[in-house]
Amino acid sequence: MKQIFLRKDNSPCLLLIFGGWGSWPGLFSEYSFPDGYDVMLCYDYRSSGFNKDLLAGYGHVRIVAWSMGVKVASIIMSGAVLAPSVSCADSIAVNGTMFPVDDSRGIPENVFAGTLERMGAPVLEKFLRRMCGKDLGYYKERMHDGRYPLDRSVEDLKEELASLRTFVQENASCGTGFRWAAAVVGRDDLVFPAANQFRAWEGTGVRVVGTDCAHYDRDLFGSLLCCSGHFPVIPDSNSDVIQDSLSEVIPDSTSEVVPNSLFDVIPSVAEGSESPRP
Repeated sequence: MKQIFLRKDNSPCLLLIFGGWGSWPGLFSEYSFPDGYDVMLCYDYRSSGFNKDLLAGYGHVRIVAWSMGVKVASIIMSGAVLAPSVSCADSIAVNGTMFPVDDSRGIPENVFAGTLERMGAPVLEKFLRRMCGKDLGYYKERMHDGRYPLDRSVEDLKEELASLRTFVQENASCGTGFRWAAAVVGRDDLVFPAANQFRAWEGTGVRVVGTDCAHYDRDLFGSLLCCSGHFPVIPDSNSDVIQDSLSEVIPDSTSEVVPNSLFDVIPSVAEGSESPRP
């Protein structure tokens, strides 16, 4: 994987971001980051190598992991031998689970396989519509960021998706000991179904926050990345913290229609309109 400092001031703390599939520095570089933190982004998971030496010298590492990056972060950080003085106590998982390719706790297996098999430029465009919802225009603007433009081909992205599948399969039992402080679940997520996310975190003791967001939400990341300590206020009046049993909010999985790929259920609305809930 690639590791890049979005900010490097030799601060005592590190904000470590694990992006999702297809991420690049420009997607995160314009956010306001907390004082006292250097900021590193991990992305492009075509290879799984991680340079833990870049974490040396930090007394606190705060992790925000998104989408497929949730499982990647748990594997990497479980295997990274950090100094006893380093704390990772307030790590946040965003719209992802420890079971990223899973029929009931992640992306259904046939959906993931169909996406990989059919990946191409038209398919990617449809996927972005599903992923971004109302923030599609902003996401595309970031592709042309002056400092960090998106310079990855569709072939690169397909290769990364295949590599992620292999990495997850080979490390299915790894990372289970990593302790997440909280998980944020977008109820409008059309990539990782919200019901599957809630089910994946049930019984883990992880604080779960449900909010009316798509898989990628600009304001949500703005809140999560600018926070330097306590769990941030989610920018959504309909957010809720789910602390007890999640079974009441998980719909019967047998009643759900599972698409053949992540782009098969494209909302029949004008681009930029609000997407319906899954």
